[in-house]
Amino acid sequence: MIRTPLRPLARILRARERGEDPDDIEAENRRLRHEALQDRARRRAEGRLMLMAGCFLLAFGTVGVRMGALASSQPSEPRAQVLSSQIMSQRADITDRRGRILATNLLTHSIYAHPHQMVDPVAAARGLAKIFPDLDLERLTQDFTGNRKFMWIKRKISPEQMQAVHDIGEPGLLFGPREMRIYPNGGVAGHILGGSGFGNEGVNSAEVIGIAGVEKAFDAWLRDPANSGAPLSLSIDLTLQQAMEEVLSSGMDVMNAKGAAGVLMEVATGEIMAMASLPDFDPNDRPRPLLTGDPSDSPLFNRVVQGQYELGSTFKIFPVAQALDLGLINPSTGISGKTPIRIGKFLINDFHNYGDVLSTTDIIVKSSNVGTVRIAQMIGVDRQKDFLQKLGLFEPTPVELVEASTGQPLVPQRWPAVTAATVSFGHGLAASPLHLATAYATIANNGRRVTPTLVHGRKRPEGDQILSPRAAAMAVDMLRQVVTRGTARQADVPGYEIAGKTGTADKPRPSGGYYKNKVMATFASTFPASDPKYVLIVSLDEPSVETAYGSESRTAGNTTVPVAAELIRRIGPLLGLSPKGDEKLPTIRARFEPRVEPQEASGIKLVANQ
Repeated sequence: MIRTPLRPLARILRARERGEDPDDIEAENRRLRHEALQDRARRRAEGRLMLMAGCFLLAFGTVGVRMGALASSQPSEPRAQVLSSQIMSQRADITDRRGRILATNLLTHSIYAHPHQMVDPVAAARGLAKIFPDLDLERLTQDFTGNRKFMWIKRKISPEQMQAVHDIGEPGLLFGPREMRIYPNGGVAGHILGGSGFGNEGVNSAEVIGIAGVEKAFDAWLRDPANSGAPLSLSIDLTLQQAMEEVLSSGMDVMNAKGAAGVLMEVATGEIMAMASLPDFDPNDRPRPLLTGDPSDSPLFNRVVQGQYELGSTFKIFPVAQALDLGLINPSTGISGKTPIRIGKFLINDFHNYGDVLSTTDIIVKSSNVGTVRIAQMIGVDRQKDFLQKLGLFEPTPVELVEASTGQPLVPQRWPAVTAATVSFGHGLAASPLHLATAYATIANNGRRVTPTLVHGRKRPEGDQILSPRAAAMAVDMLRQVVTRGTARQADVPGYEIAGKTGTADKPRPSGGYYKNKVMATFASTFPASDPKYVLIVSLDEPSVETAYGSESRTAGNTTVPVAAELIRRIGPLLGLSPKGDEKLPTIRARFEPRVEPQEASGIKLVANQ
């Protein structure tokens, strides 16, 4: 803006020439300037008034329109707990193979406190201590009367507890919505499910995350909205699972065992239909892990996948099956049973003297260490290691449990002749019961590799052919004879054609060596022998039972086998198996009976395939 001077020089000079007063010129210019300023101020004020009037008109118009819309609309009940409904859909259910619920969600609430907003903090502390006896009244009173602005009281409360807290009438006690993960079957399948807890949480929501078992292994999948809430279908059957846990628990009591493990696997698919480890726990109230002592003393320890045990004579079928496949022997081959056998400075004996010559079948039936070692020597160290590795006994099982990765078999770093000998009858290599179940399932599956899984109905690539069907069938036939006339006769449940092998292994001391009176007793089986469909492994930790003669027995034949037999009686009908006789077994033997003739090998007279 150009400012006009009050005393312009030209006008002042002209005024003086005409005799006029120059001050009149200044007075007139000052008046004009003031009038211009007043006009601008008036226009500015009028513009502001117009803007305010427009804002008020718009606001009152909006309110009027909204009131009209509400007046013309139908009344409806307001919807509450929208946030809670979203929380409920965050984690998918887990079901068994038949769709029965194993894990689901429940809407509940948490309770927290704003002590600075409390009217009577001491009375509030007393009221909470009565509702929740596990709370420390003295500590709670100190927190409420101190300087704390916020504190959690309980992460999860029941509706009854919520009402009781409401009745206290304290405005400083507040509630937040929660999704609670519940396991309606209690401790059934506790080790499989694992459990869950809270991750990121606030007063109005909380993130539920898996902390063990399949809950953690499939945590991302269970929380993925892309699955549209579809449940995770496990391969286990709830009825079979409960039956297994009940029988194993009773067996532990009767056999005075420290622990027990069992796994039932479908041969054709590798699907685990039941898996139990005792002692167990309730995932609704998961205990704290042990920080000292033996991990297996904790109920959280999953013996089926985490326990690494020398599984004893259950391993003897592996070198025999391999030698059958290689054509080194057949079921009637004569093997020297002279005992002891010396390997370097070590002597290997049998429990009894079984005679100078045993057939291959009798080596398995009578459970001869010496005969098994001689067969392993025919195979050789390199081929033995390669076969055991193909069976999956050198790496953790790929089952869908986070704990499975910790189940690394204890494989000898060096593999001299004495190691090859002891491993052939189940000593010197420690593996889990699930490893054993997988290896037996491979034999029962006509020699084709089986991969264990806990997920139902997923298509998987076909496994490698580890053994020929012929060798696998002969191995199953030998296992059947262990039950009919060998060390597992108590497992001969009429009509179910059980085929299996016992194994009793001394437990190693943490400081080295072995206990003299502590064993791991195992029975590995498949049934029905004429057409294997299932593999069952039962293992007892430190069993001991008094025999009819008053002596104490720890062998698998007297401890684990009766428990497995009772379990098969329970689950056989549940599996839909119709009891039948053994009329098909001679057909199997006749079908795979080879032509034989004597020959010499390694100074041992034997019969080999041609």
